[in-house]
Amino acid sequence: MVWNMQTAVRAALALGVAALAACGGGGEVVTAATAPAPVLRVEGRAAPQADDLLISSVKSRSAALAPVPARVALGPLAQSKQLGDTTGPMLVGAGRDVTATGTRERTLQQLNWRAGEAGAQVAAISFTAEEAHGLRLGVRVGALPGSAMLRVYSQARPDTVFQISGQEVLQRIERNRNAGDHSDAGRTWWTPDIGSAEVTLEIELPAGVPAGALDIAVPRVSHIFAALEIPQEQEVVSKINESDPCNLDATCYDAYANQRNAVARMLFVNDDGLTYACTGTLLSDASGSGTPYFLSANHCISSQTAASTLQTDWFYRSPTCNSRTLSSATTKRYNGATLLYASSSTDTSFLRLNDAPPAGTFFAGWDASAGAAATGTPVVGLHHPQADLLKISFGSVVGQSSCTSAGGTQVTCSGTSGNFYRVGWSQGTTQGGSSGSALFSSDGRYVMGTLYAGNAVCGVTTSADFYGRFDVAYNTALKQWLGTASAGARRPIYRFYNATTGAHFFTPSAQERDYVIATYPAFSYEGVAFYAYDASAAGQDVVYRFYNTTTGAHFYTISAAERNYVQMTYPAFKYEGPAWSAQAAAGGSATGIFRFYKPSTGTHFYTISAAERDFVIATYKDYNYEGVAYYAWTGN
Repeated sequence: MVWNMQTAVRAALALGVAALAACGGGGEVVTAATAPAPVLRVEGRAAPQADDLLISSVKSRSAALAPVPARVALGPLAQSKQLGDTTGPMLVGAGRDVTATGTRERTLQQLNWRAGEAGAQVAAISFTAEEAHGLRLGVRVGALPGSAMLRVYSQARPDTVFQISGQEVLQRIERNRNAGDHSDAGRTWWTPDIGSAEVTLEIELPAGVPAGALDIAVPRVSHIFAALEIPQEQEVVSKINESDPCNLDATCYDAYANQRNAVARMLFVNDDGLTYACTGTLLSDASGSGTPYFLSANHCISSQTAASTLQTDWFYRSPTCNSRTLSSATTKRYNGATLLYASSSTDTSFLRLNDAPPAGTFFAGWDASAGAAATGTPVVGLHHPQADLLKISFGSVVGQSSCTSAGGTQVTCSGTSGNFYRVGWSQGTTQGGSSGSALFSSDGRYVMGTLYAGNAVCGVTTSADFYGRFDVAYNTALKQWLGTASAGARRPIYRFYNATTGAHFFTPSAQERDYVIATYPAFSYEGVAFYAYDASAAGQDVVYRFYNTTTGAHFYTISAAERNYVQMTYPAFKYEGPAWSAQAAAGGSATGIFRFYKPSTGTHFYTISAAERDFVIATYKDYNYEGVAYYAWTGN
């Protein structure tokens, strides 16, 4: 059949859009008189069951499916590297230029394509850096199909791969651009560190995409020179790069069992390809929504581009007291974060993780009361000094100070008042890598600050560390996320690509997503496409879903007039009811969902990514661009 909906129902659509705009669609309006007052104290909570706990970025597959890669070899680092300063983020990796894949043309020359399943093309490049403990590849993206699959693995373990769809990579890059970074760094996706000196990047292009349409390069890698991976339980080899001996093993202090589960080791890459380690803490919000809000330091992550590179290590501690081995419960998350707020005035970095944290994590409580950490208040620190296993420190607040950066990792703090707490330790200390860690009340119930800098060292109780005041950061900005009960959080809309039909499928249901993954191997799961509200959400407009019994594809529309026209005119389209709710008109933080129609198959395609829209327009001449279908969100 020929689908020309824009012509056939132009009048009906005009009436429908007018009606939809009249009944809202611009989001809830809250006045000063009706806005609830933010709370000042929240208790910690165990992590709720999250829909995405069942979906891992790390996949198992047959090693026989891995293509034979081209090989790019780098020698050892030209100069010796220190393991970071005694304060600040801990430097663990150096940036290195790669000539062989420095441009699009050179990268494409390295890719030897072979036939994959369902008409796909697959190629790979193996990168090796001599003497490296790990390797992250900086993949600069100019053009990439959203239904491409990128895989990262070691040739020693080709059966275990990190996998991400092109549309997820494009979302991360677009998030960087929306934050103002239009540089090469902003359009670079950094592969995760898998703890290997050899890393293979594999690319799978879906059927119908010419290899020449791909525009990627790997001009730089981050050579991890610190031994970040350490022996597992029951291995007897000592850990390399042990932190200072006065640090206390957090596993020995079960009174802080919940708080231990809120803390993660952070690894991230800056614009120059340098990899750093810091510490961050998962925070609860007033409504207990389970949104993965994450607190760290501005001097660790202060840009969206850096936040996009974040990977977190959870339960990164010893299994038993002072065992000096790594617990087998340690779990990694690779997919970065959205930077919500960053400020040097309290050295606060506040993020929302893109991954659901693993089962067993804890959302820490917090206290934003002005006198929560008065002079003399006993406090506790949980942190990863020298990127080591989780440690704990005990001390007290000895006053307040005003702190300013003196360049690099040097900080000047003075005075008896200001936005920073001055903390002295009676047991334990902090080091590089501890930056960004939370200052807890002595019972561990409440976060009250974030580690900025200091001169604390083992055996010197008169030296001090400085923590940004949580109450100041909260009242300045964080209360808009943490302090008011949510009226209804947006939920992820999951996306699949059907290699048989060439069509995409979207669902808000985690149960339906899991059923499709388990039952229909032709459907390739591509992750979260965008975020929207439940179909019954007040103040939003319903998106309706149809199933085409002839083509096996789905159709989605926010227009009641278009819904009615399809029901009356196309009997092959089975109406499946409301799918989710979004906005019919632009407004607030909503972003356009772009719509295409393919006459040869009678199917539609939708994307929230402007980069993917442009790729489709440039590459798929059989797709007709129909403009913005409606407006949704790139985050929850």
